[in-house]
Order: sequence, then structure tokens, then C-alpha cells
Amino acid sequence: MSPLRGRASGPHAGKRLSLWRLLLGVGAVSVVAVGGVFGVRWVAAQAVVQSFDDPWFAAYVDVTLTPTYDFGDPADESEASVVLAFLTAPTGGQACEPSWGGAYSLSEAARDLDLDRRIARLRDAGGDVVLSFGGAAGVELATACDTADQTRAAYAAAIDRYDVEVIDLDIENDDLADAAAAQRRAEAVAQLQETRDLQVWLTLPVSPTGLTADGIDQVRQFLAAGVDLAGVNAMTMDYGVDLDGRSMAAVNDSALEGLHAQLDALYAEADDAQADAVLWAKIGTTPMIGQNDIPAEVFTLADAEAVNASAHAQGLGRVSMWSLNRDRSCSDNYAVTSVVSNLCSGVDQGDLTFAGVLDAGFSAPAARATTTASPSPTASPEPTTPVDDPATSPYPIWGENTRYLAGTKTVWHGNVYEAKWWTQGDQPDDPLTVAADSPWTLIGPVLPGEKPYEIPTVPEGTYDEWDGAADYDAGDRVEFEGLPFEAKWWTSGDSPAAIGDDPDGSPWRALTAAEVAEVAAGADD
Repeated sequence: MSPLRGRASGPHAGKRLSLWRLLLGVGAVSVVAVGGVFGVRWVAAQAVVQSFDDPWFAAYVDVTLTPTYDFGDPADESEASVVLAFLTAPTGGQACEPSWGGAYSLSEAARDLDLDRRIARLRDAGGDVVLSFGGAAGVELATACDTADQTRAAYAAAIDRYDVEVIDLDIENDDLADAAAAQRRAEAVAQLQETRDLQVWLTLPVSPTGLTADGIDQVRQFLAAGVDLAGVNAMTMDYGVDLDGRSMAAVNDSALEGLHAQLDALYAEADDAQADAVLWAKIGTTPMIGQNDIPAEVFTLADAEAVNASAHAQGLGRVSMWSLNRDRSCSDNYAVTSVVSNLCSGVDQGDLTFAGVLDAGFSAPAARATTTASPSPTASPEPTTPVDDPATSPYPIWGENTRYLAGTKTVWHGNVYEAKWWTQGDQPDDPLTVAADSPWTLIGPVLPGEKPYEIPTVPEGTYDEWDGAADYDAGDRVEFEGLPFEAKWWTSGDSPAAIGDDPDGSPWRALTAAEVAEVAAGADD
């Protein structure tokens, strides 16, 4: 899939806030929680982690796109499970280690995106996640790694961290054409399946007649390596050819018919012939909702309804879509809807969502309970309010008399909250406050093993001390009260402490932990 990549970006009279205390809370230097009044809008009957043995629907979420899509707070059952995209090699494509979108290591995603916490919150609601490796924009891990063993270890690092049972390998462009990388990928996945229960879906581009030649070779290599494929998910989008006036739903059906015939031949070639119904269950479809990257291709709500009906009729194993980030009408100010947006579909959806239409009739994935049932009935324990412990809280515990800036994070009753705007005295889980009116957003639970956030510091003398009489250009770095700061624009006489009153308007920003680590690594070199 080929999303456009984007990064988005009260009163304070009286005593100045302690800079150290402030930076413990400001989201710009955040780290890597249950329940809560502002929690899940849709809650499953049981708190379970789901499996994907039956036909399922799960939409993709672009994890690194801003503004962040709050998949941890599902609006309804159509958002109960999601495919998180994309895990790739870090930007530059050289390191053999998983990152989110090439921009965040797994630990950085926990800290800067609260990803682990949001996954935990979704699972508390009864949902689950699938990890998608690859995509159109980055370098897939098998391409960056030198051996199958290294590739396996890179996949396993993410699989084990997020404790998933289903992965999605979205192989496109140069990654798809690289036969050596495909062999490493297939061998690595075969090794993974020797040590764990793991469902593996290959997500591949298609033409109106089925897989491309490279896609066929990819499936062939996986079968030859002994991989037990859950299925092949067709990217039924961006065909870039004359569709002869057919609807996107009709072309979807044509592409899947072609894929079915190709899988029939490939499994027979591997001496593992499959029945027609089994082959259909090994097929998935993922349209790009609304306006596609090809201007003439528009996937409408009527197409979604037809694809849903066809999926049930054929017995597909999976339906997905790109993406929940886009599943809404564009605003009236977005005039040229034929230009693809990452944040809206480009079609008038009214009160409907593509996820709701495509998900219709799919039962929730069969659940695997997280606890073992008692042999005999026992009384349910009385619910208790979690006691917040500063020693295991990643952010300061909420205080009634503390002033919180927009973006500040705090811990309260076992959950992490983020301030929407300046606030003081507003309890994060006030049961009488409507979520939209609350100054707090629930991020998710405090996770096991978390510790208080340590503010990143650099060795004394790394940068000059801030001088109120000096001029600083954008990018200049200084130390102030032991903390490292960087100028956002030209400034003179503006103390870095001003970040406490107006983080956005301050000419200074605190360095992130990742930047401090880079500085330390450079010093070691």
C-alpha cells in the first residue's frame, strides 16, 4: 500500500514551574495503563485476546501518521481488531532491526507514540492487533538483513514484544522484485513457525487478472520453504490500467478469481493440492477506500457493500481496507478530493463508515481467554481502585493543585492520561464529565515493569550554558539547568525556562531521549 507520509506536528501567572518537573510531564519528552470513564466506546463482553481462525475483518492503521488514530478506543465492532502498519528497517534501509515507518524503534514507539499502551488498551476492550511488515514506502526487513537467521530475529523482536499470533507481510516494489530477499523472508518465516503458532499472510499487489509474476514467485518461494500460509491478501487498488468501465467491486472480483486460479496451480505444483473452498479461505482482499492513488479509481460505499457480499459468498478468509485513518468524509475546505488524502476518503460517506460496511456479517474472531476458568463457581472479587505508585509510574501522579499544559501526561488510577488543554483540578477519571468536555484523554494502562521516566541529559560541557546576552540561530544547542535544548528559530534573551509557560511559542525545545543517545554515541566515536 502506498500512503502519503505526513508528520503533523492558560494562564501561568505566579511562580515559574520547576523545569525538571515540567519536562517530566510535557509530552514532547514522553515515554513508554485499567478502565476509566473516558475509556473504550465499544467494550466486548469479555476482556480477551482474540485469535483469527475464522474469516475476519480488520482495517489497517498507519501507526506513524499524525494526527494519531486512536485505535485503542474502538468506535464499534468494526474497529475491534486492526492491522498495524508498517514495520520496516530504519530509514536508510541498512540496519537489520524493526522500526515503525523507518522512524521509530520499538522502544521509541512505546515512548513517543504510546504504542504498547494503546495496544494494551485495545486488548482490554476485547480486541487485538495484527502486525504488518513492509509496505510501499520503506525497506522490508528481509531486504535489509543479510541472512535468514537475522531476518527471523528481526521479525521475532516485534512478534514477541507485541505478543501477536498473526503477521502480515506487505511486499511491494523493489522488495517484491528481490528474489534473494524473498528467499531469506521465506526461510525466516518457516523458522518462526517451527517455534510458535503463527499465522502468516502475504499481502501482494494484483492486476485485474490476479498476481503479478513477482507475486507468483513470492508465493512459490514460501511454499517451497515449507511455510504454512494462512493466505494471500490481494491489494485490490491502484491497478493503473483501463478498467473497461467496470466498478471497483467488479474488478475486485476479477482479480480474486485470477488469484484463486493461481493459488490452485501453485499448491498443485508444490504437491499440496487444495479444495476450492480451502483456497478461497486462503484469499483476502484489501481495497483502498474512496479515492485511490490513480485519479480514475474511486472505491465507493456501494463497492464496499458489493465486496462484502462477494466475500461472504466466496468464503474469503479475510477482508481488510486501507485505512482507518482515512475512513471519513473530507471537510468542505478540502476542495480537490481527487488528490489522495491520508486523513479522509475523498467521497461523501454521510453517517456511514467503510469499516462498518465491509465488516458487516463477520463475527468477532474466536476468542482465546487470557485466564483459566475455575473448576467451580466462586464469588467475583469486589473491584478495587488501583493505587498509583511513583516507583512504577512512567509519569508523575496526578495532583489536584498541579497545573498541566496541553500535551502533559499524568498517571491516575492505573492509567496514563494526556491533557488536551491547560487544566488544574480536573480529575482525569471524573465520572460526571463527558469525554468531549474533559481536558483529559485516556491513553491506556500503566504497563507491567514500567519505571519513572528519566529526563535525558548530556554530559556536563557537551554544550555551552545558555547566555541571556547571546544570539542563537535555529538548530543551536545549549544547556540550561543541566538539560539540553535546541533553538527552533533565531532568539536572544529568551530563557529555555519559557517552555514552561508556552511550549509552542517558546523558541526552545528539549532534546528527545533519541537525540541525546545520538549525542552520546557520537561522543563515544
